[in-house]
Amino acid sequence: MLETLISSRTRIKLLLRFFLNPGVTAYLRGLAEEFDESTNSVRVELNRFEEAGMLISKNEGNKKFYKANDKHPLIKDLHSIMLKYIGVDTIVELLIERLGDLEKMYLTGDYAKGYDSGIIDLVFVGQVDKEYLINVISKGEKLISKKLRFLTYNMQEWEKIKPGVSGSDNYLLIWQK
Repeated sequence: MLETLISSRTRIKLLLRFFLNPGVTAYLRGLAEEFDESTNSVRVELNRFEEAGMLISKNEGNKKFYKANDKHPLIKDLHSIMLKYIGVDTIVELLIERLGDLEKMYLTGDYAKGYDSGIIDLVFVGQVDKEYLINVISKGEKLISKKLRFLTYNMQEWEKIKPGVSGSDNYLLIWQK
């Protein structure tokens, strides 16, 4: 779908990398290696995003680090589009109504870091109907054509590990009661 609107594969990869989880940072050579693209093609797109005010940069030593501009008026919209692009919105819609007493839902793993790996990792916090969850995950994988993995925690378990993930780029809150 997004490929129809945006013809540059590099641009789509950068959108995922920076706007799926706007807190992540990256630098040119690291992105070029990650995307298996030339540094020039990545630089051109980074410059376009920076000129449009969508990315901000900061020099650290000999590296220029880029980050999503959280003050840009389209940041929330771009984040929402990226969640829809990877299919998380479909999973949330399938799960929330009948999953049980769900308190929170997190995106974690590669997609929380902005990597398009094809495997979506989710963390569910609350009293979850695991049988229903397994059934819906199977259906969700077919709908979005991606592999889904998940972990479930009740609130007591989550409170024990929460300090270890608080503020981490690896846990992106996507739904809360």
